[in-house]
Amino acid sequence: MSNIGLIIEEKAADIGNFLVGRLLPFREKRAVGPFVFIDHMGPSELKDYQNLDVPPHPHIGLSTLTYLLEGSIFHRDSIGSAIEIQPGAVNWMTAGKGVVHSERTPEHLRHSDKRLHGFQIWVGLPKHLEQSEPTFHHIEANEIPIWEEDGVQYKLIAGEAFGKKSPVPVHSQLFFIEIKTKEAKKISIGKDLYGEAAMYVLDGTVSTEGNSYGSKQLMIAKDTKLCEFDMSENGTVYLFGGEPLEEERFIFWNFVNSDKELIEQAKVNWNDQNHHAFPLVPGDEKEYVPLPKAILNRKI
Repeated sequence: MSNIGLIIEEKAADIGNFLVGRLLPFREKRAVGPFVFIDHMGPSELKDYQNLDVPPHPHIGLSTLTYLLEGSIFHRDSIGSAIEIQPGAVNWMTAGKGVVHSERTPEHLRHSDKRLHGFQIWVGLPKHLEQSEPTFHHIEANEIPIWEEDGVQYKLIAGEAFGKKSPVPVHSQLFFIEIKTKEAKKISIGKDLYGEAAMYVLDGTVSTEGNSYGSKQLMIAKDTKLCEFDMSENGTVYLFGGEPLEEERFIFWNFVNSDKELIEQAKVNWNDQNHHAFPLVPGDEKEYVPLPKAILNRKI
């Protein structure tokens, strides 16, 4: 009996200069543990005249996790944060009742050729934190736990697993793990995981129960405790999951919540540019991403 419950191939989503591999949500699987949205961003080659420019846009009811493999993004938000995120570091922003942020190519790279590659992730908040005050944390790459066992490198980007804990201040039981191999290895880690689990193959191949899976595939485990697989040489996979949230989470545009009415109110507040609900972003006040007119009157 195969432990692979569902195989999801990346679907391309065009967001301007970038082709993003959309991993979650899908009709077949709306969330894995508390993870409700995952974008694989790039890898993209940008010329000296091409830059990432995502103007200020809003969120409620979630935490965002940005993790880069290559390149750099400058983050600004309505809390007052202004910081450049580089490969291996983690930006963790908790929207709570409402936050606004922008993501742009840093000024010192805007006239140079560059690459951009990474993950943008949304994690649903426990119900009692959905209306909390927004917060922001930046964790440097050298603060993230990295260790090696039997020639396999592990990195605990966020959450708890393997008896270790990442300094990223998550709000529920979850894990986001990077596993790298130089030589072909058998990985057996089911005893170290919990809740639901999914695996994304970035480089190399993964084999389990006579089947091989390559890159651009998201695999959902039927039973997290049976998480065992073979990785090829020079392989990289990401495991994410944890304990599911008790209530269903609704996603509408950039808003996530267990209460549809709070999402409806957020739509109105952003469309009306209510700066009490969604403050301006210091240093990036001149433009914003408008609420698409097509969804203003569309109910969830």
